[in-house]
Amino acid sequence: MNIRQSVPFVHLGRTRYRTIESTNFSLITLVIVALFAFWLVSRDLRRGQKEKNDLIASMEEKNSLFKKEAMIAAKEAVQKDIEKFQEEAKERRQELSRLESKLSKKEEILEEKEIQISNKEQEILKKKDELLDKEDYLAEQIQKQIAELERISGLSSEEAKHLLLEQLKIDLQQEANNLIRENENHIREVADEKAKEILTTVMQRCVIDQVVESTVTSVNLPSDEMKGRIIGREGRNIRALETLTGVDLIIDDTPEAVVLSCFDPVRREIAKLALEKLVSDGRIHPVRIEEMVEKSRQEIENKIKKEGENAAMEMGIMNLNKELIKTLGRLYYRTSYGQNVLQHSLEVGHIAGMIAAEIGANVKVAKRAGLLHDIGKAVDQTKEGTHIELGVELARKYGEREEIIHAIEAHHDDITANTIEAVLVKLADAVSAGRPGSRRDTLEIYIKRLQKLEEIALSYDGIKQSFAVQAGREIRVVVQPEKFDDMASTRLARDIAKRIEEELDYPGQIRVTVVREIRTTEIAK
Repeated sequence: MNIRQSVPFVHLGRTRYRTIESTNFSLITLVIVALFAFWLVSRDLRRGQKEKNDLIASMEEKNSLFKKEAMIAAKEAVQKDIEKFQEEAKERRQELSRLESKLSKKEEILEEKEIQISNKEQEILKKKDELLDKEDYLAEQIQKQIAELERISGLSSEEAKHLLLEQLKIDLQQEANNLIRENENHIREVADEKAKEILTTVMQRCVIDQVVESTVTSVNLPSDEMKGRIIGREGRNIRALETLTGVDLIIDDTPEAVVLSCFDPVRREIAKLALEKLVSDGRIHPVRIEEMVEKSRQEIENKIKKEGENAAMEMGIMNLNKELIKTLGRLYYRTSYGQNVLQHSLEVGHIAGMIAAEIGANVKVAKRAGLLHDIGKAVDQTKEGTHIELGVELARKYGEREEIIHAIEAHHDDITANTIEAVLVKLADAVSAGRPGSRRDTLEIYIKRLQKLEEIALSYDGIKQSFAVQAGREIRVVVQPEKFDDMASTRLARDIAKRIEEELDYPGQIRVTVVREIRTTEIAK
């Protein structure tokens, strides 16, 4: 039992011993390896330190070399700048030397001039002293002469001046009285002759063409074939033209001509222009007729404005109101007793201005008042009142001066003229209207009758337009279709005819035609 137990013990001791030896060997190996590794690391560190030191030395050497090169470049640049500065300084010194030379020359010239001026001043002072001596001598001589004259005449100089002036005053007064008396006698002798001479001179100088307006206008056609195209199929073209313009077209056997008849010259001119455009264009149908009539109406409005401007310019009036100019231009198509009112107004303005110039009155006021004296006739067909009342109203509305308004109001003796210009306008109006052939009463009466016809038609409600045609033998009334039916149109025609019979005197018969037209337009897209 003991022997068996000892065997394992011995075995265990050897095993432990071997284990201890193995452990010691491993530790020695580790120490050797560690020492070797430490040696390697130390060697690498020493080598790295040496390389680092070599690199630092190399960098310091390169840095030193760079500094030397930089210093050399800087010294060269500084040397160049110094040389450049020295060259510029040399040039400036040369320039300053030249300027100094010029200044020295100028100083020498100025010194010479100063010497010359000084010499001249001395000469002037010397001459001044001589003149003062002469002046004193002359004053002394004058005083001696005055004293001698006073001794001889026994009067002082002031008393002599007073006596001389009194004598001159008496002589001049006597001569003036004689001249006034002679002139008064002369004026009395030649006053009537001078007045006649002034009027005769003015009438000779004022040469203005007078246009006696008629009620018909002829339009030339290229051929008689054009008459058929103007009439149109079943007369639709001629009806459209007459309806739009209010003018009667007379197409008869007159070769290559159509006659337009209307008492209103503006309508007649619009129709003439429209017809001429249609004939020239060749396309004649209701739509084209309407376009041409509207275009012609616009042209007539422009012409009215232009005529007003021309009239104002001819009279030398530049500050006339624009609306007054347009109203003045309407007188181009207005006649009074067969006399063109615009031409009559121009004639009155010229005559009044020339008489004013002859007698010394205000020429501008006389011309302006003469031109505007019949301005009311431009609107008397559409407004109530006489042409004088309407003219005064227009002139006051558009800022005319009171002397102009007074001359307009007094030119037919509605009030007493209290200025010389108003009297001249009245006189010039009588001279212009009193010339033989200047007026015709029958035309005025005829036009008033036609105007009354249209006024009667327009007095009814719902009337669009009214035109007196056929020389006053027919009146056409265009009504608003939405306000009149067929029966109402018939009653309107009868009522207008009855009023014409009651209110107007006329030869023959007057036809009343009521036109009710409905147009429907649609656009195809």
